[in-house]
Amino acid sequence: MKAIQARYSQRGPNPEALIEPVEVDLPDPEPGEALVEVLASPINPSDLLTLTGLYGILPELPATAGNEGVGRIVALGADVQGLREGQTVLLPLGCGTWASHLVAAAGDLVPLPDNADAQQLAMLTINPPTASLLLSEFVDLKPGDWVIQNAANSGVGGYLVKLAAERGIRTINVVRREGAAEVVRSAGGDVVLIDGDDLPGQVREATDGARIQLAIDAVGGTSTERLAGCLTDGGTIVNYGVMSGQPCQVSPTHLIFRGLTLTGFWLATWYAGASTEQRTTLYADLTRRIATGQLRVPIADTFDIRQIKQAVAAAARGERAGKVLITPRH
Repeated sequence: MKAIQARYSQRGPNPEALIEPVEVDLPDPEPGEALVEVLASPINPSDLLTLTGLYGILPELPATAGNEGVGRIVALGADVQGLREGQTVLLPLGCGTWASHLVAAAGDLVPLPDNADAQQLAMLTINPPTASLLLSEFVDLKPGDWVIQNAANSGVGGYLVKLAAERGIRTINVVRREGAAEVVRSAGGDVVLIDGDDLPGQVREATDGARIQLAIDAVGGTSTERLAGCLTDGGTIVNYGVMSGQPCQVSPTHLIFRGLTLTGFWLATWYAGASTEQRTTLYADLTRRIATGQLRVPIADTFDIRQIKQAVAAAARGERAGKVLITPRH
């Protein structure tokens, strides 16, 4: 059958100029495989970094872009058990999800509730577990504790606000503009501040000088230093992104005399080291919360796969109020 894939054969600083919608012939599914029509796939910062060549792992070129998403089974090859045509499934990580259709190993497809919001479920694989693990893997936070994060209006930031609230953890949310601040306030952020050189002072005033043991950094550059100034002695900064394009900057004073720790987090590393039980428990809990509407994040815009250039350009713009999704028209 005919399918449309978002393909690229080179990397560079302008990803929207490199990506193209390409028509391809997909083979019928072989034994143990499934033909899936893609319902929704998000554009994450990691996708843009992959297109520019700055991500930690890069696929061989040419490649089909897209790392996560949700689809519906159209046809099954022989010898497939436990799946049915018409079923909603979570697509395998990194399988080239910016496409109208794809063929995948049936054993790698995870059944999802058919009546849940496919667009929200399409964002399940990366951002929600990242937010959950950032809250649990580095500091033993208790109800009433504070955590500070920058890029609070990002996908991970939105999930973190909601998951922290469920655990009784209070959030200080740092953004770069007032429009983004209103989005985070509406999502339930306890304190929302505009980033700047006076951030540590703003935080002390807003929290009445509370102890803050954990800072979560998606920006890098001088923003990391400002987060360091907000932490109590012995606190931890966890970096999981580089939205500024700059290395994390932290004064040795914080590391040597105040005992701060700067570390990194990558979901792929956690996933590789976690047990099957740990992975299953985490994703089952998040799936239930998203399917029931407990966890939702804003969606700024949706684009057909044939509009992939416009979609990538929209996702690369900083001033958005939510995620950009590819939603192929079938």
